[in-house]
Amino acid sequence: MACEAQDAPSVKLAPQPPARPTPPARDPHTAGYVQAAELPDGANAPADKDGNFILGPTHTAAPESVVHADVPQGTVIGFTMSSAESKFYPGIARDPGPLGTPDPNDPAKLVVTTSHPAPYMRKVTVYVPKQYVAGTAAPFIVGADGPDRLLFTMLDNLIAEKKVPAMVAISIGNGSGDAQGSERGLEYDTMSGKYAEWVEAEVLPRVEAEAHVKLTHDPEGRATMGGSSGGSCALIMAWYHPEWYHRVLTYSGTYINQQWPPDAKTPHGAWEFHEHLVPGTAVKPIRLWMEVGDKDLLNPNVMRDGMHDWVLANEKMAAALAAKGYHYQFVFAENALHVDRATRAQTLPEALEYLWRGYSR
Repeated sequence: MACEAQDAPSVKLAPQPPARPTPPARDPHTAGYVQAAELPDGANAPADKDGNFILGPTHTAAPESVVHADVPQGTVIGFTMSSAESKFYPGIARDPGPLGTPDPNDPAKLVVTTSHPAPYMRKVTVYVPKQYVAGTAAPFIVGADGPDRLLFTMLDNLIAEKKVPAMVAISIGNGSGDAQGSERGLEYDTMSGKYAEWVEAEVLPRVEAEAHVKLTHDPEGRATMGGSSGGSCALIMAWYHPEWYHRVLTYSGTYINQQWPPDAKTPHGAWEFHEHLVPGTAVKPIRLWMEVGDKDLLNPNVMRDGMHDWVLANEKMAAALAAKGYHYQFVFAENALHVDRATRAQTLPEALEYLWRGYSR
């Protein structure tokens, strides 16, 4: 007896968020932007000069971005860390769906009702250069959103070229998610010393034990780096703990209003850096390299508070740093997106060389 075909049950698909519009290309000569030196296409900024530079629009990967067989190769060690182990970050997550809604009484605040406790696992990847001498205290760089294989390759080549010290690199995976209400957002966008304190108390001892290295306590030999919110986190680490970190490298730094939960001491999140903190605070012993792309992010969420333009935020950072006399280099990259891969492959060697200028053991 033949069976009659039955219609398959209909499946309701979750509504998809509208596609994020591509940000317009911003002109580095816009009124209010910092004055900058225009570089020949394909050239990087000089590693021995402070100031503002315009890069592009062609981005060719640097020779240091690829493995060279005749260059000593470092060792890469990995381990995992869980929320159950942490006294600092027990873990949160935000449900899928809308990010949140602006506070009707204050558009600079985002109301998030879908964030809740949740466990996480994260990877930590450690690069130890071939030149490391066992038992000695090594300089190091801490990076967000790891593992960062490009960084490790760059360091093999730059250390061999004697352009940077023989440093350990520590790539820390985030605790998942992004922006307000997520573990990553809580770690990276919070304006406090907590993340640096977590790294100091829970990550660095594990690195020393797992990788069999000794890490320096000299802040001149300690650097931070990251892209997007990982970039603002890198500066947050050094800003709140300059006794631990003096060198900061950021791509498309999220120097905008993205802190959650809100904090009355810094109501505009990392936008406060150029709005109040850098202008109103005595100069800290921080050396900063920073980049932004001409097609970087612009209002990528529901907030329309005037504090969600990544290009403007980085331009304001450069102006604030210059006014206070900081040692910094700011690269405005033409034909570049948010944390642009091609731009990073072109500029990271020069950025690292600039970052470590003046260091001596």
